[in-house]
Amino acid sequence: MKESTGRRIRLTRLWHIPSVRWLAEYRAAWLPADIVAGVTLAAYGIPVSLAYAGLAGLPPQVGVYGYLLGGLGYALLGSSRQLAIGPTSAISLMIAGTVGAMAAGDAQRYAQIASLTGFTVAALCLIAWALKLSVLIKLVSDSILVGFKAGAGLTIAATQLPSLIGAPGGGHNFFERVILFAGQLGETHSLVLAVGAVAIVLLTVGERLLPGKPVALGVVALSIVIASVLGLPALGVPTTGKIPAGLPTLEGPALRLRDIEGIVPLAAGCLLLAYIESVSAARAFAAKHGYALDTRQELLGIGAANLATALGQGYPVAGGLSQTAVNDKAGARTPLALVFASMTLAICLLFLTGLLENLPKAILAAVVLTAVSGLLDFPALFRMWRVSRLDFYAATIALFGVLLLGILQGILLAALASVLMLLARASRPHVAFLGRVPGTNSYSDVGRHPENEPISGVIAFRPEASLIYVNASSVLETVLNRLAASAPSDIRLMICDLSASPYLDLAGSRMLHELHSELAARGIVLRIIGAHGRVRDLLRADGIGEKVGGLERVVTLDAALGGGG
Repeated sequence: MKESTGRRIRLTRLWHIPSVRWLAEYRAAWLPADIVAGVTLAAYGIPVSLAYAGLAGLPPQVGVYGYLLGGLGYALLGSSRQLAIGPTSAISLMIAGTVGAMAAGDAQRYAQIASLTGFTVAALCLIAWALKLSVLIKLVSDSILVGFKAGAGLTIAATQLPSLIGAPGGGHNFFERVILFAGQLGETHSLVLAVGAVAIVLLTVGERLLPGKPVALGVVALSIVIASVLGLPALGVPTTGKIPAGLPTLEGPALRLRDIEGIVPLAAGCLLLAYIESVSAARAFAAKHGYALDTRQELLGIGAANLATALGQGYPVAGGLSQTAVNDKAGARTPLALVFASMTLAICLLFLTGLLENLPKAILAAVVLTAVSGLLDFPALFRMWRVSRLDFYAATIALFGVLLLGILQGILLAALASVLMLLARASRPHVAFLGRVPGTNSYSDVGRHPENEPISGVIAFRPEASLIYVNASSVLETVLNRLAASAPSDIRLMICDLSASPYLDLAGSRMLHELHSELAARGIVLRIIGAHGRVRDLLRADGIGEKVGGLERVVTLDAALGGGG
């Protein structure tokens, strides 16, 4: 009996592992679609991963390791059925902009630090999961993300434009890169520019005519054939060169956390960006296919993906909208598609790396430029300007933070701006002063409805937010200003309607004590109505209930007016 019970407990625990659930529910009819999706995703991922590895300042095969191993890790613990994991443009640029100073020019140390960042991201994911920090994603608003993505897109474009014309480039931020690029236009290699320009045209047209198809792989294959036949490397066109064949070897980190100053902030920035990118993409496709996404479980999925990638000497990975869209359009039904993608990539690493030696770097720059063009959502910025200036300012802060400070500092500034925006909104809530709706016993905001009848000798107000430490003084100031403007000698009763305040802390209660003292000194009675259960409990415990004649839950504004004479 005990053995049977223990087996059931073990099975119940295993059922909480996403891969156990979807494998148990797997249908044979889904297999062909997952195989096709996996092969298609691999075809998409090869050119993109090569390009992003170059953007990160790492050997090209390291990008492929991210897709191969990251997908396997996510398939084990991730909760999304369509999310595709691999290197992303923003994280690649974050690595390039931060690890260089840590490595001090040592290429081997550079790769080891990038890999250690992946291990650290995995550890932080586990900590965040244990502490249930998935709720923190709500602190980063959509407006902040619009500005951040636009800044990241422009920054990434500035790093790739020199490769498109065969120039060396340089600079530490967007503006420096643009200035240096403008000065190097005279060094343009016409053949390199022609190769890059044709690739951009083919990629753009191909994506429109063949959405969801591995257009980039076709362009890469065509460019390799042309470069080999025409001998473009001998004509001065830079290429990727030899890519080592074989699968990545799995091993632990070569460095320790204490050996690298600043590795934890870098990993935290990568995690924040990876989690936002991954959950945003996963939510979109979960809603499309009608299943629930476990945002807390996604921390474990992303952590497993980064751990697996780091074991293969890769750098941090994340889910992305573009690769997930490719996976979904190709018919992926479960994360088994990621496993087939990894198998396809493994075959390529074993047998096909020799074909990539003559791949022009201008082609990879074109792949990155077309991939990040979707990050530039300027119509959304213009809409914010028309609809909500506060959201526009927050997005602009994020945009220029990335352009001036870089990806890592930019996303941290974006997160801080998001929190500050939240506090700014909460610190000055709207206070509605109530008047009688003509011909009724109902009351509403006089500011929104000037036709409402004023209540003789009474000020009734309704704070339209929880009364907490960040806004209590603002509400008190607003109410006292209204009292001063209403000839206090004519006011005999003030009514505070807390029906729109679901929460109240001690600062809010202290504000009501102060309001009562101010009114009592002027001979004005204070009444409180509409308080929610927990709010009433706190106010009674803090002694305010006795001062205002009780806190009965059934008292309405109309009843309070009748009782007030």
